[in-house]
Amino acid sequence: MAQFITAQEAAGLIKDNMTVGIGGFITYGIPETCLRAIQKRYLDTKSPRDLTLFHVAACGDKAEGGANHFGEPGLIKRLIGGHLGMEPRINALISSNQAEGFLLPQGVASHLTRAIAGKKPGVLTQVGLKTFCDPRLEGCKSNQAAIDGGYDIVELHQVDGKDYLLYKSFPIDICFVKGVVADEDGNISLTGEACVTEQLEMASAAHNSGGIVVVEVERVVQSGSLKGWQTNIHKFMVDYVVVGDPAYSKQCMDYEGNRPEMYGEEKIPVNEITPAPFNLRKIIARRCALELVKGTLVNLGSGVPDIVGQIVGEEGVSDQITLSIESGVLGGVSLGGLSLGGSINPEAIVKMPDIFDIYDGGGIDSAFLGAAEIGPNGDVNVSKFAGRVVGPGGFINITQNAKAVAYAGTFTAGKSDIAVEDGKLVIRKDGPKMKYVNNIEQVTFSGDYARETGQTVKYISERAVFELTPEGLKLVEIAPGVDLEKDILAHMEFKPIISEDLKLMDARIFRDEPMGLVLKEK
Repeated sequence: MAQFITAQEAAGLIKDNMTVGIGGFITYGIPETCLRAIQKRYLDTKSPRDLTLFHVAACGDKAEGGANHFGEPGLIKRLIGGHLGMEPRINALISSNQAEGFLLPQGVASHLTRAIAGKKPGVLTQVGLKTFCDPRLEGCKSNQAAIDGGYDIVELHQVDGKDYLLYKSFPIDICFVKGVVADEDGNISLTGEACVTEQLEMASAAHNSGGIVVVEVERVVQSGSLKGWQTNIHKFMVDYVVVGDPAYSKQCMDYEGNRPEMYGEEKIPVNEITPAPFNLRKIIARRCALELVKGTLVNLGSGVPDIVGQIVGEEGVSDQITLSIESGVLGGVSLGGLSLGGSINPEAIVKMPDIFDIYDGGGIDSAFLGAAEIGPNGDVNVSKFAGRVVGPGGFINITQNAKAVAYAGTFTAGKSDIAVEDGKLVIRKDGPKMKYVNNIEQVTFSGDYARETGQTVKYISERAVFELTPEGLKLVEIAPGVDLEKDILAHMEFKPIISEDLKLMDARIFRDEPMGLVLKEK
């Protein structure tokens, strides 16, 4: 039977050199009260030290919350995870080589929790081939400290003459995950969470490693109050329960209170959703929306792509497709920013390892994601650029296996002055940094692999649309009002193939009014 302890007592369970697993997806499901206590203990006592921190998804608020509490020099020696975009304090440690950084595809990291729980050697998969995860390139090592440290997390193997990557298991000494309710015996319910990630799998992995399982909850109910279907983590594997501080232990760090429309308890009218402002990001998202096909499963990444969810809501066609998020949420209207990972009016909430089974098997019909750098052969970098080590998140699982993928973002990076006048794009001042470059810093998506598998790939910005062809990138559309040489080719380090049938982008996306969007038929 689980013991009920304070967050300070839970933090005291960690010893030097332990491997610590934490749960959460961006700002959802964060055991924030416990993580704060761990940081405070270290600042007060300089203990524990030299931890290996393992988390599956990005886990933070771009400031001080979530995994950022581990961003103290000396507290961790190694990070194994999927993404650091919401963790500037951890990012600073990795970028300055104060800790080793191993960044894995998020789906692989989620499946590793199951492999560790099952005492399997690891996850054998083709996910990550020909990207920086491949040991023939960087082997998931995201900084010099990881290269020098001598630890390897991935190996190349062949099965029936085909290449696979084996991402290796490791024991978890203690984990901290968040639930909503605990009964007095220590049974845990996740009912009320906006997304259910890998709480059960992380707890199973720590328990079967001989480690300690700590669950932070929002409240406690009487023994026997939870029905069987409400119990997501059984008491036999829960060692300790912490009742979190209500100021920190909540449904989402990005908003206050409990929103029942985020987990299907209530449904709100879609017309209550605030339309996206008319700007370059909306223009790009609208062009992406023209690629959507009725009756398909769609994944949206962060940044510009997450606005596609708002577009289909505004246009009244959100019920014609199924939007999915790698957090495990299906259907509804996806949210963006620090609320990415949740949806308004979700139709289903499945566990994150389960959604990646669907993704890895080719279940996504079309995916829309961002791009920091794009190379001549269609390679894309989103994981390491401009002095930042970000990691791939679910990007590699999604983009490598989706039937069709589109990379969405502004054509150049940095401050610009671009407007729409009379339905035409007017570029007064362009962004100073090129995105279409001869050599990208890190390969997060392989154009060569996409050609081998016959994948449909497009690159969409406010002024140009490219397609991946066997010969390289082909320019197929340009925005009304732009000059091909001055506004496009002059801002690329390489010259793309120019389509003989170069078209203007759809005029509707450049008007501040409903598009009258009609989705394609299968």
